[in-house]
This record gives sequence, structure tokens and C-alpha cells, in this order.
Amino acid sequence: MGKVGWIIFSSIVVLLLGGLVVYSRIANPALDVSTVNENAILTASDQNGQIGDHVEGNADSEVILIEYGDFQCPSCAAAHPPIQQVLVEYGDRIAFVYRNFPLTTIHPNARAAAAAAESAGLQGKYWEMHNALFEAQSQWQALSGEERNNQFVFYAEGLGMNGEQFLNDLGSEKINSKISFDQALAKKVDASSTPTFFLNGEALDSTVASALVQGSTAELTDLLDQKLAE
Repeated sequence: MGKVGWIIFSSIVVLLLGGLVVYSRIANPALDVSTVNENAILTASDQNGQIGDHVEGNADSEVILIEYGDFQCPSCAAAHPPIQQVLVEYGDRIAFVYRNFPLTTIHPNARAAAAAAESAGLQGKYWEMHNALFEAQSQWQALSGEERNNQFVFYAEGLGMNGEQFLNDLGSEKINSKISFDQALAKKVDASSTPTFFLNGEALDSTVASALVQGSTAELTDLLDQKLAE
């Protein structure tokens, strides 16, 4: 696709993203997740756009750590390296799930970034994009519209994805459904800030998140060890 074609295509996707956000608020202002077990690893369903939870580690583990996060949140970005350190240390002993909780009133690019991660997931590159978004947060957080989406395409192609497919998926209804589903779960568990963590269904004290933001893993690993010993 030529440069002009990319510009036109990207502009259309920007419009679609905005339209889908508005549509979701009007057509489905309060997604009913009352019967969903938010403490379990969730598989694909019509409610989540046929996109299940993304799991790092062992999906069959009895110890499940869930984060409700925002890709534009500075605290989430600061907590990202310590979380990765914990995942390397614990390997297949635990399961880590990241759910989208974009706080768009203060982070205008958060939902678009969540869409970028989910779009990458459709090409089998969810965690690669997840990591890239946090590690390069300063590069895209102030961008908007076409410029922002082009930056996301740049990451996608650098990770070996089909850029045109990625950009097309970015504004799709299924991606929008997945993000809205995650947000509904966050509301159900009374998450009010990011990052918010749950370990086997128990909300972790905010001091755990604060410690991770400061680079300390000790508070989280103590809790994981306790759960693994039970």
C-alpha cells in the first residue's frame, strides 16, 4: 500500500475507533457480567468479542494473579518491569492475566493502546505488543489520531505483524467488545485505579501495587509464596 493509501486507511480507522467508542456507550452502556466468574481465567465468548483472557505463565495453575491496567498509566508502566521479573522467577507455577481498564478521562490514548494490544493478539503477538506499549509509553502517549495509530503500526510491523491487517483490526467491533468486557469486570470488582491486582480472587492492598511501582517485588512474592504453600 502506498503512502497516500496508508494515510487514507489510517484516517478511516481513527474515525472507526471514535465511532465504536460512542456506539458502545449508547448501545451497551452497562454490559451485564453478573454471571461471569471474574476470578477465573475466561475463555472466548460473545460477550468479550470471542477474545478470551491473555495468560502468561501456566493457565492451569491454581494461583492466578490478575491485573486491571491502563497502558497509558505511568504507574502501570513503572510496575511492568517488576511484574516481568516476578513472572520469570515463578515461571509455570503461577498464571498472570492482564485485563484492560483504560482510564480515558485522564489518559486519552489508553483505549486505543488497549486496542493495539488486542489487535496484536489476533496475530499471536499480544504479549509482545503489551510489552512494547509499556516500554515505549513516552513515544506514543502524547500522539493523537492518525499519528498515534501509525506509531502502533510501526511497533506491529517491527514485531513481524501484517500492518494492514493490524490497522484494520484496531477499529473492529470485536476488539471494542473485548475492551468493554474487561472494563465491565473492573467495575464489577470495584477497581478504581490502576494498577489494581487480585490474587485468587482477593483484592491486594494498594501497598503491593505501590511497591511494584517503586521497583520492589518482595511484597508480591511473599503473597505468591503463601498461596503456593496452601
